[in-house]
Amino acid sequence: MAATTEFSDGLVRLERDDGVARVLLNDPDRRNALSVGMTDGIEAALDALEGGDTRCVVVEGEGPAFCAGGDIDSMVERQESDEPVDHAVRHVIQEIGRCVKRLYECEFPTLAKVDGAAFGAGANLAIACDVTALHEDAQIGFGFREVGLAVDSGTSYLLPRLVGENVAKELVYTGELLSAERAEELGVVNHAVADEEFEAQFSMLVERIASGPTVALRTSKRLLRSEFATLGEAIEHEAGAQAAVFDTHDHAEGVSAFTEKRQPEFEGR
Repeated sequence: MAATTEFSDGLVRLERDDGVARVLLNDPDRRNALSVGMTDGIEAALDALEGGDTRCVVVEGEGPAFCAGGDIDSMVERQESDEPVDHAVRHVIQEIGRCVKRLYECEFPTLAKVDGAAFGAGANLAIACDVTALHEDAQIGFGFREVGLAVDSGTSYLLPRLVGENVAKELVYTGELLSAERAEELGVVNHAVADEEFEAQFSMLVERIASGPTVALRTSKRLLRSEFATLGEAIEHEAGAQAAVFDTHDHAEGVSAFTEKRQPEFEGR
């Protein structure tokens, strides 16, 4: 049965239904900018998933934008009030950066549903997810230069790992806004999807992941995010992790389904 919880006075909504948790950024008038309230709400929503029956997490934005990044109104107020630089830096690191990091480290498989603009830190929020789908009319960009800033909120870590160092530098130096097709071509996102197919294809992707062997997928995510020094080290860690997965109900179900030549019915345990 579906359940909805609101955080930060409704700036973030968490909708849970049949193992799928949807984190909705709900400040369309400000293009879902990452204000203090928004980042606090996202973190609170992710914290609320621990210990539940979650099988995957979807992040999406209400209104015409996925997330416009840093809160420009706050930047203007900061300049007009002569707020100390260390306060501004603290906001970037402790609020926005921490929020992106929290999403990146989420233990469950995560998907970003980007059907509007994703800029700056908002783009980082999208690519911090495991799988990112971009509507054909949406754009994504890392244009920190447009407001006279260097990259922040994890760009220097996340972007080069997707597209390589040289391409990452070009995207940052030029501030290019990528079309969905170009973003998919470069590997910034997983999928660029046509308008008439977007909802159906994204729903199929969510269903495919949510109906999988949850413990195994969470374990695979942890292994894929690890930075092993050698192939041998990776194999050793995989073997240790696999030992725990062998004891799950879904492994037994998967083996039975394979031998019986039928589709497995995983239960996430």
